[in-house]
Amino acid sequence: MTDLMPARVRFAPSPTGRMHLGSARTALYDYLLARRTGGTFILRIEDTDRKRYVEGAEEELIEGLRWLGLNYDEGPDIGGPYGPYRQSERREIYYHHAWELVERGAAYPCFCTPDRLAKLREEQMRRKENPHYDGLCRHLDLGEARRRIANGEKYVIRFKMPKEGVTTAVDLLRGEIHTANNVLDDAVLLKSDGLPTYHLGAMVDDHLMKITHVIRTMEWLPSLPLHVNIIRAFGWDEPVWVHPSVFLKPSGKGKMSKRDAADAMKDGYSIYLGDMRALGFIPEGVLNWIALMGWGVPEDDIMTLDEMIQRFDIRNLTPSPAAINFARLDHFNAAHIRRLPTEELAARIKPYFLNAGLQVDDERLLRIVPLIRERLVTLDDCLPFAAWFFKENVEPKPEELVAKNLTPAQSAEIARKAFEVLSGLPVLTVESAEPPMRALVERLGLSPGQVFGILRVAVTGQTVSPPLFESMEIVGKEKVLQRLQRAIEMLERM
Repeated sequence: MTDLMPARVRFAPSPTGRMHLGSARTALYDYLLARRTGGTFILRIEDTDRKRYVEGAEEELIEGLRWLGLNYDEGPDIGGPYGPYRQSERREIYYHHAWELVERGAAYPCFCTPDRLAKLREEQMRRKENPHYDGLCRHLDLGEARRRIANGEKYVIRFKMPKEGVTTAVDLLRGEIHTANNVLDDAVLLKSDGLPTYHLGAMVDDHLMKITHVIRTMEWLPSLPLHVNIIRAFGWDEPVWVHPSVFLKPSGKGKMSKRDAADAMKDGYSIYLGDMRALGFIPEGVLNWIALMGWGVPEDDIMTLDEMIQRFDIRNLTPSPAAINFARLDHFNAAHIRRLPTEELAARIKPYFLNAGLQVDDERLLRIVPLIRERLVTLDDCLPFAAWFFKENVEPKPEELVAKNLTPAQSAEIARKAFEVLSGLPVLTVESAEPPMRALVERLGLSPGQVFGILRVAVTGQTVSPPLFESMEIVGKEKVLQRLQRAIEMLERM
């Protein structure tokens, strides 16, 4: 990668919905290429489709990038030398360029009404043809077109696609792509509201913003012949085209749909960044996971963002579709949680305790983190493992206090003997409590699971917890004895 000049790349989402994993991965690859080459990462908001515009979507996109740590160098909220960075604020630029193509003979005004186009489409489908514009206005005299426009007639500007020969485009991952021109349509470049379609807006902005590489998923491959023809009609240099794979649903059959996303949410997963954050996934884990779905490095590689930058080579991206595997997400998320320093992990899980209505003692939290770190797959796993540390009282289920193969009365007797051992200790620490408790197990002729199981449920209120004696040390002798006494009383009533 050292042979590459500094790349200028753009993440150019449309604010028409929530930020999903596919968008996040495109942004990540853009970011990695920019940072690897000492280049520039740009955020551009392509908001000219006003019918599909969703209020708040731009803010969610920006927040998603910030959460992931993909900080851009130019964008709508921070400015830059090639702004504005919202396409809705660049209307005059597109109007000028659309008419430049008309003057060059590469585009033309079209006055066909939506009603005519709808009827044309119906007729073509009835004849089992692919719907396409029939070119009615393609050969219209430009002087007449100008007169009709001056008279207030509504129009769009269409690109005059060559009808003979072949368009050849080059994709970095796929090589040459050849398309017969007679199957390509005269696409609309400028809409009747004066705003551009993606085809014009993105090509103009990429040129004016000096974009060197365009990274976008393979869904855009059918538009590539149109886009290269537009660029060539202007006489501009093309960017390097890179079309990585798309994400497939976990079964590997087809793209993820809204229904698939809803089903994933029931299992504690999502394809939307905002949901993933709420579900306890961390940006380090998400980035590692999505990076490797389409990057030809070993799938088990645990990498930080800085490590990805050092290893990234755009030529190693793969064109093959990648099935979403949420088990891999769990793997990477847990791995990165284990990498977090104690203070950092404590800060990240603290809000989950607070949102559960618990009072959190920071000193105690720092002691708890090493006990639960290895058990966490997502941040919200801290609640089932550690919420009980911050409760004044726990509520064990009476039946869970009864040890395996023992009666309530036998379990109560074991609890009383444990109480005697622990109450006789000057202080309750791992070193002071574990040896005499293990001696008690030997003396009673029982298994550690039977004796410590009663103790665990009594002290924590649950059958699964962090290491028992370390947990008891944090809870403190007084509270451990209080909870053990209450458990004895519960067993005696059974």
